[in-house]
This record gives sequence, C-alpha cells and structure tokens, in this order.
Amino acid sequence: MDNILKADNLCKSYFNKKALQGVNLTIEQGKIVGLLGPNGSGKTTFLKIAAGILHPSAGQILIDGQAPGVYTKSIVSYLPDTEYFFKWMKIKDAVHYFKDFYSDFDEKNAAELLEFMKLDTNTSIKSLSKGMKEKLKLTLVLARKAKLYILDEPLGGVDPTAREKILDAIINNFSENSSMIITTHLVNDIERIFDDVAFINDGEIVLQGNAEELRLSKNKSIDELYREVFR
Repeated sequence: MDNILKADNLCKSYFNKKALQGVNLTIEQGKIVGLLGPNGSGKTTFLKIAAGILHPSAGQILIDGQAPGVYTKSIVSYLPDTEYFFKWMKIKDAVHYFKDFYSDFDEKNAAELLEFMKLDTNTSIKSLSKGMKEKLKLTLVLARKAKLYILDEPLGGVDPTAREKILDAIINNFSENSSMIITTHLVNDIERIFDDVAFINDGEIVLQGNAEELRLSKNKSIDELYREVFR
C-alpha cells in the first residue's frame, strides 16, 4: 500500500524549546490515523509542518513523495483549531471563498454537506454557535477532493449531538483513495473510526500501531490506553 505521508526523524525547535524530537511516522493511503497526546505534546506543530505552514528544523517529511510546498498544499485539506472566517461573511461567502481558492473544491458536495449539517447558506457566520462553526469548517474541508485530510481537534468545544453529526460526516465522506490524520482529546468519542493511532508526548512518538491490534494486545480500548500512557 502506498504511503501518503512519511516523516523521518522530524524535529522542530522554537528558540530553546523542542516541539518535535525525532518523530518517525508513516500514514498509508486509505487510513484514518489518530495522533493523540496531551496539550503541548507537539500534535499541532506536526500537523502544521505536514500542511506546509511550518518548516522543520531537522529531519524530513514527505507528502505523496514530495516535501511540503505548492504541490502538497494542493492535495492537503487542513482544518486548523483556530478561527479563520471573516466576520462579514455569510456561509455562502465562505463557500465561494473556498471554491475560488481550491481547484479541487466540490461545490455540489459542499451543498450536500451543508444540508446534512442543517446549515443555511444565508446565515451570518458571526451568529453561529461554536458547534455550528465547527460543522461549517469541517464541511468546507471535506468538500475538497484531497489526498490527505488533516483535522486538528474537529470535535473541540461542541456538544455530544454535534459530535455525532461531525463523525457521521467524516465517515460518510471519507474515500479509500485518501487518508486522514486527526488530533483529539475526546478519544472515547472518536476512536471507533481510527485505523491506526500514534501517541505523542514531549515531541516524541511513545506508542503507535494498528488500533485494533493495540486493543487486542493490551486488552484495553484506545481511550483506556491513552489514559494509561498519559496519566
């Protein structure tokens, strides 16, 4: 099976702080991978390097065989954990913005996702709740026909009902020709969709493997294993 992402001894430092310390991680095509760890463990730094926003200090990361750049940005659909909409926008403006910016944006799929999420295109974005904004952000990211989807805390700050809606959207729109990497603290809510998991702490991968094999070998759920590793 082809690898969509391969990181070899990936390091990132901010002044005297080492955010990543020799991370080795491979993501195969068609896999959903959970990158799990506490706050400050290096998750978001790793995702930003994969998305081409940050540059590594040492080591190498390849996306579809190439270093992050113009090509990789065209095949990576990134959901950051920060707000990025303009306050004047309505939902339809955000859709048009993505359509203009990304050549692989599927407007028909976006319309179907908006209907599924029960989001009205004429609604002002500044009037949306936290959960509704997360649904909109995910809709726009999933509406791209990308090879790699990077979701940083897609369930952050949303209620349980919205979480289920978001998970259903991820599952229903995931293609075996693409791959996905997800960070989350809500491991119990989302672990059922993971094919593989990697636990990261202090910028290092401390445990990784196939999710089902880890459950069987450790006789624990991924959530229980997470609590054990990071207690």
